[in-house]
Amino acid sequence: MAKVALVTGGNQGLGLALVQELAERLSADDVVYLASRSLERGRQAIADMGPTKAAVELVQLDVTDAESITALAALLKQRHGGIDYVASNAAARMVKEQPQSQQVRQLVETNNHGSRALFAALAPLLNDHARYVMVASSFGQLNKLPEKLHRFFDIEAMSLDDIEDSMDQYVSAMENGRAVEDGWPEWINVPSKIGQVATARIAARDMIRAKPDSGILINAVCPGLIDTDASRPWFDDMSKAQSPREAAKPVVNTILLPTGTSEPNGQLVRFGNSLPWK
Repeated sequence: MAKVALVTGGNQGLGLALVQELAERLSADDVVYLASRSLERGRQAIADMGPTKAAVELVQLDVTDAESITALAALLKQRHGGIDYVASNAAARMVKEQPQSQQVRQLVETNNHGSRALFAALAPLLNDHARYVMVASSFGQLNKLPEKLHRFFDIEAMSLDDIEDSMDQYVSAMENGRAVEDGWPEWINVPSKIGQVATARIAARDMIRAKPDSGILINAVCPGLIDTDASRPWFDDMSKAQSPREAAKPVVNTILLPTGTSEPNGQLVRFGNSLPWK
């Protein structure tokens, strides 16, 4: 049976590399949807890609726009009835030139609220043995926060809505100038990634409870340091950075975990290995 894959933020960087890797490793009967906010940039990305083994199709998606998410889910349901592989990769880009307190709302709206909203729309469409990965980073470990803040990400007791509330409280603290005093890291990417990983862990927990025999796996993934326009301003030494295509391979390994695999699930995976939460 033909497989259906989706990569968000797919027109550049790691997202484009994930589309290319999936299109090479899936079969000729399968389809990979390249989701892009800009149809123009998405068309150019597909044109530059050239021929692929699996079909690559363009779809417009803005994860901060509820109507855009709803339209995507409806399209997938109408065309295919469900989906097998999702790489939730869309992310807001941070810049050094602007105070982080002025960027935190957009970052959280995209990376956290957007990725959660996408999951909520696609979860009912996940076929048995589907694989869903949320691209995060090793910064998304709870041990990156002081213990007094761990209550904001109590994945054993909290729901997905609770994590959304935690992220909103963090945004408020940043915008009101009290975040550092409260113990939050100065770099807004750290709490955002922790929120993403918490979301993946809770989503996996909830899926097991709702569909224990479905074989669906949900994980966060850390692709490692990648040489892209988005990452270069933040790291002084890029000598060990991977190209997007290099970084995509282990991520796709997690996306294509074979049927019958039960682990990892609800983990933060880097190069095939699960990283500790605490």
